[in-house]
Amino acid sequence: MDENGAGRTRVSMVMETIRQRIAGRSLTPGAKLPSVRALAATLKVSISTVVEAYERLVAEGAILSRPASGFYVASQAAPFTLAQAGPKLDRAVDPFWISRQSLDASEADLKPGCGWLPPSWLPQDGIRRAMRTLARADAAILSAYGPPLGLPPLRQHIARRMAERGIEASPDQIMLTESGTQAIDLLCRFLLEPGDTVLVDDPCYFNFQALLRAHRAKIVSVPYTLYGPDVEGFTRTLEAHRPRLYITNSAIHNPTGAVLSPVVAHKVLKLADQYDLTIIEDDIFADFESMPAPRLAAFDGLDRVIHIGSFSKTLSASARCGFVAARPEWIDGLIDLKIATSFGNSRLTAELVLNVLSDSGYRKHLETTRHRLADAMHNVSSRLKTLGVTPWLEPQAGMFLWCRLPDGIDAANVARVALERKIVLAPGNAFSLSQTATNFMRFNVSQMLDDRVFDVLRDALKSPGL
Repeated sequence: MDENGAGRTRVSMVMETIRQRIAGRSLTPGAKLPSVRALAATLKVSISTVVEAYERLVAEGAILSRPASGFYVASQAAPFTLAQAGPKLDRAVDPFWISRQSLDASEADLKPGCGWLPPSWLPQDGIRRAMRTLARADAAILSAYGPPLGLPPLRQHIARRMAERGIEASPDQIMLTESGTQAIDLLCRFLLEPGDTVLVDDPCYFNFQALLRAHRAKIVSVPYTLYGPDVEGFTRTLEAHRPRLYITNSAIHNPTGAVLSPVVAHKVLKLADQYDLTIIEDDIFADFESMPAPRLAAFDGLDRVIHIGSFSKTLSASARCGFVAARPEWIDGLIDLKIATSFGNSRLTAELVLNVLSDSGYRKHLETTRHRLADAMHNVSSRLKTLGVTPWLEPQAGMFLWCRLPDGIDAANVARVALERKIVLAPGNAFSLSQTATNFMRFNVSQMLDDRVFDVLRDALKSPGL
């Protein structure tokens, strides 16, 4: 072992000695620790080793430093129990249910109800290469704020990617955000007043509902079909409620996996113009497509349509980075809101994302991911059918299957039974404003490669009372 490695080992040894004394109650909360010199002599290590160990323990919150007095054991928090970490089985199945259960789940739990790929499916090698590159970067990249619009080279890269899908936008029309969710949040702050009406699809991504309720908007919905929103229902809703906004996915719809048809897109945009409707088009699943689907923003030219996206689905959910593309005259107002609410983006994250997107292996990663998803879609669909679970649609791309359960089965009850066995599912009414998806469920095919999912689902569907 080299000298630095040996030093780190000695520091860890000192830290563990103190932790054991605290756990064994030989050092109780408030007790003064041995002086640096005394402990160094007792353990036969250098003074600098003890200083480093004490500083790390302070950072952990295990001990406190009192200037000119010494180090003391911190007050201990109540012990964490496994019961606290367990699933909240009594939580209502609302738009927060799936997110809370998925994010609270342990790594050992199975999450076919979540909305992201397994870590092993993401470009970990590319991320590590990018991190090594950034470790050698200028100090400004590692520590300084970025410009209000966000990193210029990344915005240029996004503009090129949008152009591949027929959406023309200059880099100055693109503002980076911390995520797709923050993009929608900023747009709601910019465009809505409390009490304004917003139109969503039924079913739609559950967090649209949660976010709009946080903005105290009135939410109305329109049924979603195999080709986009039901045009007749869309027209009636516009006439009756005069919504300010419509929030949707055009390419790969969440949760249904449907794709907007050009005919429906044309009719929706005509109605938007007639009723002075602004549309937010959430396109976070774009990279899962093999062939680009129609985009409202491409037909509209970013006039009434605002286009948003992020990289959490295909790159990393930890490297939070999204974007908004909007008409030029709205960008300044959005920048002001971003500065007011979060000051600025993480420059380091933007540089990391740009490095990965520019890596020669990223396109290969996307190609591999699309093939894996297509295989998983076919296999999972076939296995679900053997349980009497029927896909509403066989999607062209993406990770989601929107499925009907056998007649008389309540998806929320199935989800609760599965949760007791550490399986997180996504019951349909979490996605439905009208609460008409009682026996529907969304499945993430990339998270269903473990046979236990089907075993638990089979048992849950047969459970008494369902």
